[in-house]
Amino acid sequence: MSQYAKNIRKFTYVQLLGLHIGLALLVYLIRPSSVIYLLGSFAIFMIYILAKGNRNNEVLYAAAYFTGAEVFFRMTGGALFYETGKYAVIFFLLVGMFYRGTSLRSIPYWVYLFILVPGILFSAINLNYESNFRTAIIFNLSGPFCLGIAAIYMYYRRVSAEELRRIFLVMLLPIVTTMVYLFLYTPNIRDALNGTESNFQTSGGFGPNQVATILGLGMFILITRLFTIRDRLVNIIDLVILFFMSYRAIVTFSRGGVITAGACAVFFLIFLYVTSNSRNRARLLPKVGIIVFGLMLTWLFTSIQTTGLIDYRYTNRDAAGRLKRDITTGRSDLISSELEAFYEKPLTGIGVGKIKEYRFEQSGTLAATHNEVSRLLSEHGVLGLAALMLLFLTPLFYWFRQRHNPYLIALFIFWFLTINHSSMRLAAPAFIYGLSLLFVLNEKKKPRLHRQSPAQLG
Repeated sequence: MSQYAKNIRKFTYVQLLGLHIGLALLVYLIRPSSVIYLLGSFAIFMIYILAKGNRNNEVLYAAAYFTGAEVFFRMTGGALFYETGKYAVIFFLLVGMFYRGTSLRSIPYWVYLFILVPGILFSAINLNYESNFRTAIIFNLSGPFCLGIAAIYMYYRRVSAEELRRIFLVMLLPIVTTMVYLFLYTPNIRDALNGTESNFQTSGGFGPNQVATILGLGMFILITRLFTIRDRLVNIIDLVILFFMSYRAIVTFSRGGVITAGACAVFFLIFLYVTSNSRNRARLLPKVGIIVFGLMLTWLFTSIQTTGLIDYRYTNRDAAGRLKRDITTGRSDLISSELEAFYEKPLTGIGVGKIKEYRFEQSGTLAATHNEVSRLLSEHGVLGLAALMLLFLTPLFYWFRQRHNPYLIALFIFWFLTINHSSMRLAAPAFIYGLSLLFVLNEKKKPRLHRQSPAQLG
């Protein structure tokens, strides 16, 4: 267990939650304090990393925290730059590389980063004169670059299952802050209803897609904690937070994050069930039943609060109950235009950031991509296809070495589904992809010498 994990035990789980609930209230009352929160968090983690020399991968805790806090800083104006969250994750992981180096096994991800370079050159050639080259590159490549750095640092890096659970906890805490802020921002959902489209008012005045994505990540983390932590008090607290967080995720009216959370949870639970003995399976099923029943009640409450509009949203109907033609809310058209660009220039692609201009020239629609797969193909051509193959095949082969890791497949699913409905607007899919590459030590192969109560931290 890392020194960071031991030190953080000085705070109980309840105190940590109380601190982050208090931060939400502080920022709601004094909005500029969000900047202080960001700078303070950065300074605290940086001082600790420098003091410990990253001997126990302290940078992972720092990167996890900023992954969870990214949406909160954006929605409250705390982010100094729009991509501050990704910059912070990249910075901390680079610091980690300085201290601990990287593995030769991470070569596929160095290749992945180099694959992105030609697209920048073609972008310089193809972008219109009026376009901001720097902005186009940063907006479209900060996510892929963050993924590459995360993968390089975490590939085959050894951590214990306990350390991974604590990384998830550190990521969860600022997501709880985001959830509480949403309750403060829009306490009465009915006053903010405006149909069945994604709702900015119920999303803290920010992008519903991003808010639902990060809350969905929080939902998944909470569900995993319910099955990996054996402490009744902690389980009850997590269960209550899960229901509140699910409610706020659902009322964003953005479906991607919620569906992704559900899919990840299903894969995680299937793995646990298949790999458990009969005794553990008997313990597993009652918990699943309680969670499912609680989520059904949460949905019923949400349906009542939204006067049935949420039911229309998830059955692809408008506010009048009429069935919509396109369940993807226009995303299929965006993907089609991106694939057309790939067919036109399959070898080189049209260049990084060019797809937005291409789409406007072809159809008059000025919209950014929502799908990282089709974006890579359209902007990078055959090299984009090679990049996708690396991203898919490397974890697949890695799975044969990590079959005991219950998180691997679920984390990979989170990355894949998220980049298909939200592209890489957040650091979350990049960092989560990296977490799927950690070498989690098999606890069953090592005798447990001493085990402290998880109630101290959760």
